[in-house]
Amino acid sequence: MIQNLSGWVGYLIFLIISTAVFALFSLGLNLQWGFTGLINFGHVAFMTIGAYTTVLLTLHGVPLIIAALVGAGAAALLGLIIGLSTLRLRQDYLAIVTIGVSELLRLVVNNQDLPTGNGFTPGSFGVQGYPLPLVSFDPTLLTRLGMIALLTLVVGVCYWRLWKWVVGKAQQKLQKLQGQGNALPVRNFLSRLMLGVLAAGLILVLFFAGAIALYNYTSYANAGLMLISVLVLALVFWRLEVLVRSPWGRVLKAIREDEDVATALGKNVFWYKLQALMLGGAIAGVSGALLAWQLTTIYPDNFQPQITFDAWTMVILGGAGNNVGTLLGAVVYWAYDAITRFALPAIFPLDEARLGAFRIMVIGLILMLLMLWRPQGILGKKEELTLGK
Repeated sequence: MIQNLSGWVGYLIFLIISTAVFALFSLGLNLQWGFTGLINFGHVAFMTIGAYTTVLLTLHGVPLIIAALVGAGAAALLGLIIGLSTLRLRQDYLAIVTIGVSELLRLVVNNQDLPTGNGFTPGSFGVQGYPLPLVSFDPTLLTRLGMIALLTLVVGVCYWRLWKWVVGKAQQKLQKLQGQGNALPVRNFLSRLMLGVLAAGLILVLFFAGAIALYNYTSYANAGLMLISVLVLALVFWRLEVLVRSPWGRVLKAIREDEDVATALGKNVFWYKLQALMLGGAIAGVSGALLAWQLTTIYPDNFQPQITFDAWTMVILGGAGNNVGTLLGAVVYWAYDAITRFALPAIFPLDEARLGAFRIMVIGLILMLLMLWRPQGILGKKEELTLGK
Protein backbone atom coordinates (compact mmCIF):
# COMPACT_ATOMS: atom_id res chain seq x y z
CA MET A 1 0.00 0.00 0.00
CA ILE A 2 2.72 2.47 1.05
CA GLN A 3 4.88 1.39 -1.90
CA ASN A 4 1.97 1.95 -4.29
CA LEU A 5 1.34 5.40 -2.80
CA SER A 6 5.02 6.25 -3.10
CA GLY A 7 5.02 5.14 -6.74
CA TRP A 8 1.96 7.24 -7.57
CA VAL A 9 3.42 10.28 -5.80
CA GLY A 10 6.65 9.87 -7.77
CA TYR A 11 4.72 9.64 -11.04
CA LEU A 12 2.61 12.69 -10.19
CA ILE A 13 5.79 14.63 -9.38
CA PHE A 14 7.11 13.66 -12.83
CA LEU A 15 3.86 14.91 -14.40
CA ILE A 16 4.00 18.20 -12.46
CA ILE A 17 7.56 18.88 -13.63
CA SER A 18 6.82 17.89 -17.24
CA THR A 19 3.68 20.03 -17.33
CA ALA A 20 5.49 23.02 -15.78
CA VAL A 21 8.43 22.75 -18.22
CA PHE A 22 6.24 22.51 -21.31
CA ALA A 23 3.80 25.14 -20.03
CA LEU A 24 6.78 27.49 -19.72
CA PHE A 25 7.99 26.50 -23.19
CA SER A 26 4.51 27.10 -24.62
CA LEU A 27 4.15 30.47 -22.89
CA GLY A 28 7.17 31.65 -24.90
CA LEU A 29 5.51 30.48 -28.13
CA ASN A 30 2.21 32.04 -27.09
CA LEU A 31 3.94 35.41 -26.63
CA GLN A 32 5.48 35.14 -30.10
CA TRP A 33 2.50 33.75 -32.01
CA GLY A 34 -0.57 34.18 -29.82
CA PHE A 35 0.07 37.83 -28.95
CA THR A 36 2.36 39.04 -31.75
CA GLY A 37 1.46 36.82 -34.69
CA LEU A 38 5.02 35.57 -35.33
CA ILE A 39 4.94 32.10 -36.89
CA ASN A 40 7.75 30.14 -35.25
CA PHE A 41 8.12 26.51 -36.36
CA GLY A 42 11.54 26.11 -34.73
CA HIS A 43 10.80 27.11 -31.14
CA VAL A 44 12.76 24.09 -29.90
CA ALA A 45 15.98 25.84 -31.02
CA PHE A 46 15.68 28.21 -28.03
CA MET A 47 15.14 25.27 -25.70
CA THR A 48 18.22 23.52 -27.13
CA ILE A 49 20.40 26.60 -26.57
CA GLY A 50 19.11 27.05 -23.02
CA ALA A 51 19.57 23.38 -22.11
CA TYR A 52 23.09 22.92 -23.47
CA THR A 53 24.36 26.29 -22.23
CA THR A 54 23.09 25.61 -18.72
CA VAL A 55 24.43 22.06 -18.59
CA LEU A 56 27.90 22.84 -19.98
CA LEU A 57 28.38 25.92 -17.81
CA THR A 58 27.35 24.02 -14.68
CA LEU A 59 29.79 21.22 -15.49
CA HIS A 60 32.50 23.92 -15.50
CA GLY A 61 31.56 25.03 -11.99
CA VAL A 62 29.21 27.92 -12.77
CA PRO A 63 26.38 28.16 -10.17
CA LEU A 64 23.04 26.76 -11.34
CA ILE A 65 21.09 30.01 -11.28
CA ILE A 66 23.75 31.97 -13.16
CA ALA A 67 24.09 29.15 -15.72
CA ALA A 68 20.32 29.13 -16.31
CA LEU A 69 20.26 32.92 -16.72
CA VAL A 70 23.16 32.78 -19.19
CA GLY A 71 21.27 30.03 -21.07
CA ALA A 72 18.20 32.27 -21.26
CA GLY A 73 20.40 35.15 -22.45
CA ALA A 74 21.96 32.94 -25.15
CA ALA A 75 18.47 31.93 -26.32
CA ALA A 76 17.44 35.59 -26.46
CA LEU A 77 20.60 36.33 -28.48
CA LEU A 78 19.57 33.62 -30.95
CA GLY A 79 16.19 35.35 -31.23
CA LEU A 80 17.99 38.63 -31.94
CA ILE A 81 20.05 37.05 -34.74
CA ILE A 82 17.02 35.35 -36.32
CA GLY A 83 14.88 38.45 -35.94
CA LEU A 84 17.38 40.85 -37.50
CA SER A 85 17.51 38.72 -40.63
CA THR A 86 13.83 37.80 -41.03
CA LEU A 87 11.41 40.14 -39.27
CA ARG A 88 11.47 42.72 -42.05
CA LEU A 89 10.33 40.01 -44.48
CA ARG A 90 7.00 38.17 -44.80
CA GLN A 91 5.85 35.83 -42.00
CA ASP A 92 6.54 32.67 -44.00
CA TYR A 93 10.27 33.53 -44.13
CA LEU A 94 10.39 33.54 -40.32
CA ALA A 95 8.65 30.14 -40.21
CA ILE A 96 11.12 28.62 -42.69
CA VAL A 97 14.20 30.11 -41.06
CA THR A 98 13.23 29.06 -37.52
CA ILE A 99 12.61 25.43 -38.42
CA GLY A 100 15.86 25.40 -40.39
CA VAL A 101 17.83 26.90 -37.48
CA SER A 102 16.39 24.38 -35.00
CA GLU A 103 17.46 21.45 -37.15
CA LEU A 104 20.85 23.05 -37.85
CA LEU A 105 21.52 23.45 -34.12
CA ARG A 106 20.53 19.85 -33.40
CA LEU A 107 22.80 18.51 -36.14
CA VAL A 108 25.72 20.71 -35.04
CA VAL A 109 25.42 19.51 -31.43
CA ASN A 110 25.13 15.92 -32.69
CA ASN A 111 28.34 16.12 -34.71
CA GLN A 112 30.59 18.26 -32.53
CA ASP A 113 32.69 17.50 -29.45
CA LEU A 114 31.34 19.29 -26.38
CA PRO A 115 33.46 20.62 -23.46
CA THR A 116 32.00 18.69 -20.51
CA GLY A 117 34.46 19.62 -17.79
CA ASN A 118 36.63 16.47 -18.03
CA GLY A 119 37.71 17.08 -21.61
CA PHE A 120 35.64 16.86 -24.76
CA THR A 121 32.78 14.42 -25.36
CA PRO A 122 31.19 13.68 -28.75
CA GLY A 123 27.81 15.36 -28.91
CA SER A 124 26.11 12.18 -30.17
CA PHE A 125 27.07 10.47 -26.86
CA GLY A 126 25.02 13.06 -24.98
CA VAL A 127 25.90 14.88 -21.78
CA GLN A 128 25.36 12.25 -19.12
CA GLY A 129 25.19 12.17 -15.36
CA TYR A 130 24.16 15.78 -15.04
CA PRO A 131 23.12 16.29 -11.37
CA LEU A 132 19.63 17.32 -10.35
CA PRO A 133 19.45 20.66 -8.52
CA LEU A 134 19.12 20.38 -4.74
CA VAL A 135 19.51 16.57 -4.96
CA SER A 136 22.00 16.49 -2.07
CA PHE A 137 20.04 19.05 -0.06
CA ASP A 138 18.84 17.67 3.28
CA PRO A 139 16.36 20.24 4.62
CA THR A 140 15.35 20.52 8.24
CA LEU A 141 11.70 20.15 9.24
CA LEU A 142 11.30 23.93 9.33
CA THR A 143 12.75 24.27 5.81
CA ARG A 144 10.47 21.53 4.49
CA LEU A 145 7.46 23.27 6.00
CA GLY A 146 8.63 26.52 4.41
CA MET A 147 8.80 24.81 0.99
CA ILE A 148 5.30 23.39 1.48
CA ALA A 149 4.12 26.90 2.40
CA LEU A 150 5.55 28.23 -0.89
CA LEU A 151 3.72 25.50 -2.81
CA THR A 152 0.54 26.29 -0.86
CA LEU A 153 0.87 29.96 -1.81
CA VAL A 154 1.03 29.08 -5.51
CA VAL A 155 -1.95 26.72 -5.18
CA GLY A 156 -3.88 29.40 -3.30
CA VAL A 157 -3.31 31.87 -6.15
CA CYS A 158 -4.48 29.18 -8.61
CA TYR A 159 -7.72 28.73 -6.66
CA TRP A 160 -8.24 32.49 -6.50
CA ARG A 161 -7.84 32.81 -10.29
CA LEU A 162 -10.13 29.82 -10.77
CA TRP A 163 -12.79 31.41 -8.53
CA LYS A 164 -12.56 34.67 -10.47
CA TRP A 165 -12.95 32.77 -13.74
CA VAL A 166 -16.00 30.81 -12.62
CA VAL A 167 -17.86 33.41 -10.54
CA GLY A 168 -16.40 36.74 -11.66
CA LYS A 169 -17.20 36.22 -15.35
CA ALA A 170 -20.70 35.04 -14.52
CA GLN A 171 -21.33 38.17 -12.44
CA GLN A 172 -20.05 40.44 -15.23
CA LYS A 173 -22.31 38.71 -17.76
CA LEU A 174 -25.26 38.87 -15.36
CA GLN A 175 -24.85 42.63 -14.93
CA LYS A 176 -24.54 43.09 -18.67
CA LEU A 177 -27.59 40.99 -19.48
CA GLN A 178 -29.70 42.48 -16.69
CA GLY A 179 -29.10 45.86 -18.30
CA GLN A 180 -30.44 44.36 -21.54
CA GLY A 181 -33.42 42.77 -19.81
CA ASN A 182 -32.24 39.18 -20.48
CA ALA A 183 -31.93 36.19 -18.16
CA LEU A 184 -28.65 34.77 -16.89
CA PRO A 185 -27.24 32.17 -19.30
CA VAL A 186 -27.44 29.29 -16.85
CA ARG A 187 -25.87 26.81 -19.25
CA ASN A 188 -22.74 28.92 -19.60
CA PHE A 189 -22.40 29.27 -15.84
CA LEU A 190 -22.92 25.55 -15.23
CA SER A 191 -20.29 24.59 -17.80
CA ARG A 192 -17.81 26.93 -16.12
CA LEU A 193 -18.78 25.53 -12.72
CA MET A 194 -18.20 21.94 -13.87
CA LEU A 195 -14.84 22.77 -15.40
CA GLY A 196 -13.91 24.71 -12.24
CA VAL A 197 -14.77 21.77 -9.97
CA LEU A 198 -12.74 19.39 -12.16
CA ALA A 199 -9.76 21.78 -12.16
CA ALA A 200 -10.02 22.31 -8.39
CA GLY A 201 -10.00 18.55 -7.81
CA LEU A 202 -6.99 18.04 -10.08
CA ILE A 203 -5.06 20.87 -8.41
CA LEU A 204 -5.86 19.41 -4.98
CA VAL A 205 -4.55 15.94 -5.94
CA LEU A 206 -1.34 17.42 -7.38
CA PHE A 207 -0.91 19.64 -4.32
CA PHE A 208 -1.14 16.68 -1.94
CA ALA A 209 1.39 14.76 -4.06
CA GLY A 210 3.76 17.75 -4.02
CA ALA A 211 3.33 18.28 -0.27
CA ILE A 212 4.01 14.59 0.46
CA ALA A 213 7.15 14.70 -1.71
CA LEU A 214 8.44 17.87 -0.04
CA TYR A 215 7.73 16.57 3.47
CA ASN A 216 9.58 13.31 2.68
CA TYR A 217 12.19 15.24 0.74
CA THR A 218 15.01 12.69 0.86
CA SER A 219 12.73 9.95 -0.52
CA TYR A 220 11.92 11.87 -3.73
CA ALA A 221 14.93 13.04 -5.76
CA ASN A 222 12.77 15.31 -7.95
CA ALA A 223 11.02 17.14 -5.12
CA GLY A 224 13.37 20.16 -5.23
CA LEU A 225 13.13 20.40 -9.02
CA MET A 226 9.34 20.16 -8.78
CA LEU A 227 9.19 23.16 -6.44
CA ILE A 228 11.64 25.17 -8.58
CA SER A 229 9.67 24.39 -11.77
CA VAL A 230 6.36 25.44 -10.22
CA LEU A 231 7.82 28.65 -8.77
CA VAL A 232 9.55 29.62 -12.04
CA LEU A 233 6.35 28.95 -13.98
CA ALA A 234 4.30 31.03 -11.54
CA LEU A 235 6.80 33.91 -11.71
CA VAL A 236 6.99 33.92 -15.52
CA PHE A 237 3.19 33.63 -15.85
CA TRP A 238 2.67 36.57 -13.45
CA ARG A 239 5.12 38.84 -15.26
CA LEU A 240 3.70 37.89 -18.67
CA GLU A 241 0.18 38.69 -17.49
CA VAL A 242 1.38 42.12 -16.39
CA LEU A 243 3.23 42.67 -19.67
CA VAL A 244 0.43 41.67 -22.04
CA ARG A 245 -2.02 43.95 -20.20
CA SER A 246 0.39 46.90 -20.40
CA PRO A 247 0.60 49.33 -23.35
CA TRP A 248 3.48 47.18 -24.63
CA GLY A 249 1.18 44.14 -24.79
CA ARG A 250 -1.56 46.10 -26.52
CA VAL A 251 0.93 47.15 -29.22
CA LEU A 252 1.81 43.46 -29.74
CA LYS A 253 -1.89 42.65 -30.22
CA ALA A 254 -2.25 45.55 -32.64
CA ILE A 255 0.70 44.20 -34.65
CA ARG A 256 -0.90 40.75 -34.67
CA GLU A 257 -4.15 42.16 -36.04
CA ASP A 258 -2.78 44.65 -38.56
CA GLU A 259 0.83 45.80 -38.81
CA ASP A 260 -0.09 48.75 -41.03
CA VAL A 261 -2.38 50.21 -38.36
CA ALA A 262 0.34 49.95 -35.71
CA THR A 263 2.83 51.58 -38.10
CA ALA A 264 0.37 54.37 -38.89
CA LEU A 265 0.11 55.07 -35.16
CA GLY A 266 3.86 55.66 -35.01
CA LYS A 267 4.91 52.33 -33.48
CA ASN A 268 8.21 50.76 -34.45
CA VAL A 269 6.74 47.41 -35.51
CA PHE A 270 10.07 45.76 -36.24
CA TRP A 271 11.46 46.62 -32.79
CA TYR A 272 8.34 45.33 -30.97
CA LYS A 273 8.39 42.07 -32.95
CA LEU A 274 12.09 41.66 -32.19
CA GLN A 275 11.44 42.14 -28.46
CA ALA A 276 8.66 39.52 -28.50
CA LEU A 277 10.86 37.02 -30.36
CA MET A 278 13.75 37.53 -27.94
CA LEU A 279 11.63 37.40 -24.78
CA GLY A 280 9.77 34.29 -25.97
CA GLY A 281 13.14 32.72 -26.81
CA ALA A 282 14.54 33.53 -23.35
CA ILE A 283 11.52 31.89 -21.69
CA ALA A 284 12.04 28.79 -23.86
CA GLY A 285 15.71 28.84 -22.83
CA VAL A 286 14.72 28.66 -19.15
CA SER A 287 12.41 25.74 -19.93
CA GLY A 288 15.38 24.03 -21.63
CA ALA A 289 17.41 24.34 -18.42
CA LEU A 290 14.59 22.79 -16.41
CA LEU A 291 14.18 19.98 -18.97
CA ALA A 292 17.92 19.22 -18.78
CA TRP A 293 17.71 19.01 -15.00
CA GLN A 294 14.72 16.69 -15.22
CA LEU A 295 16.37 14.34 -17.73
CA THR A 296 19.86 14.52 -16.10
CA THR A 297 21.17 13.23 -19.45
CA ILE A 298 20.55 15.13 -22.65
CA TYR A 299 20.98 13.99 -26.22
CA PRO A 300 20.46 15.97 -29.44
CA ASP A 301 17.45 13.77 -30.18
CA ASN A 302 15.72 15.19 -27.10
CA PHE A 303 15.18 18.32 -29.22
CA GLN A 304 13.42 16.95 -32.29
CA PRO A 305 11.06 19.24 -34.31
CA GLN A 306 8.16 17.30 -32.76
CA ILE A 307 8.79 19.23 -29.51
CA THR A 308 7.92 22.50 -31.26
CA PHE A 309 4.66 21.09 -32.58
CA ASP A 310 3.78 19.72 -29.13
CA ALA A 311 3.96 23.34 -27.93
CA TRP A 312 1.77 24.44 -30.86
CA THR A 313 -0.76 21.79 -29.83
CA MET A 314 -0.83 23.12 -26.25
CA VAL A 315 -1.25 26.75 -27.36
CA ILE A 316 -4.01 25.91 -29.86
CA LEU A 317 -5.82 23.62 -27.41
CA GLY A 318 -5.90 26.23 -24.65
CA GLY A 319 -6.48 29.26 -26.88
CA ALA A 320 -3.96 31.49 -28.63
CA GLY A 321 -3.33 34.85 -27.03
CA ASN A 322 -4.39 33.60 -23.60
CA ASN A 323 -1.75 32.69 -21.01
CA VAL A 324 -4.23 30.83 -18.79
CA GLY A 325 -5.33 28.91 -21.87
CA THR A 326 -1.73 27.93 -22.58
CA LEU A 327 -1.39 26.54 -19.05
CA LEU A 328 -4.66 24.65 -19.54
CA GLY A 329 -3.41 23.32 -22.88
CA ALA A 330 -0.26 21.96 -21.21
CA VAL A 331 -2.34 20.28 -18.48
CA VAL A 332 -4.73 18.73 -21.03
CA TYR A 333 -1.83 17.54 -23.19
CA TRP A 334 0.00 15.81 -20.33
CA ALA A 335 -3.24 14.40 -18.89
CA TYR A 336 -3.96 12.93 -22.34
CA ASP A 337 -0.40 11.56 -22.49
CA ALA A 338 -0.68 9.92 -19.06
CA ILE A 339 -4.16 8.47 -19.60
CA THR A 340 -3.54 7.06 -23.07
CA ARG A 341 -0.17 5.62 -22.03
CA PHE A 342 -2.00 3.29 -19.64
CA ALA A 343 -5.46 2.97 -21.21
CA LEU A 344 -4.75 2.45 -24.91
CA PRO A 345 -2.63 -0.74 -24.58
CA ALA A 346 -5.60 -2.41 -22.87
CA ILE A 347 -7.94 -1.44 -25.72
CA PHE A 348 -5.70 -1.76 -28.79
CA PRO A 349 -3.16 -4.64 -28.77
CA LEU A 350 -0.44 -2.80 -30.73
CA ASP A 351 3.32 -2.78 -30.32
CA GLU A 352 4.99 0.23 -28.72
CA ALA A 353 5.97 1.99 -31.96
CA ARG A 354 2.50 1.69 -33.51
CA LEU A 355 0.89 2.70 -30.24
CA GLY A 356 3.01 5.88 -30.15
CA ALA A 357 1.97 6.75 -33.70
CA PHE A 358 -1.66 5.99 -32.86
CA ARG A 359 -1.57 8.38 -29.88
CA ILE A 360 -0.29 11.17 -32.13
CA MET A 361 -3.06 10.42 -34.63
CA VAL A 362 -5.69 10.63 -31.89
CA ILE A 363 -4.47 14.02 -30.64
CA GLY A 364 -4.46 15.22 -34.25
CA LEU A 365 -8.10 14.13 -34.53
CA ILE A 366 -8.91 15.94 -31.27
CA LEU A 367 -7.32 19.12 -32.65
CA MET A 368 -9.35 18.89 -35.87
CA LEU A 369 -12.60 18.44 -33.93
CA LEU A 370 -11.64 21.35 -31.67
CA MET A 371 -11.03 23.55 -34.71
CA LEU A 372 -14.55 22.74 -35.92
CA TRP A 373 -16.16 23.33 -32.52
CA ARG A 374 -14.03 26.16 -31.09
CA PRO A 375 -11.42 27.43 -33.58
CA GLN A 376 -10.23 29.91 -30.95
CA GLY A 377 -9.32 27.09 -28.50
CA ILE A 378 -10.87 26.26 -25.12
CA LEU A 379 -10.32 29.69 -23.52
CA GLY A 380 -9.49 31.83 -26.55
CA LYS A 381 -11.67 34.78 -27.57
CA LYS A 382 -13.08 34.47 -31.06
CA GLU A 383 -13.78 38.17 -31.43
CA GLU A 384 -10.24 39.09 -30.30
CA LEU A 385 -8.60 36.76 -32.81
CA THR A 386 -10.85 38.10 -35.60
CA LEU A 387 -11.85 34.57 -36.53
CA GLY A 388 -15.30 35.81 -37.42
CA LYS A 389 -14.03 37.80 -40.40
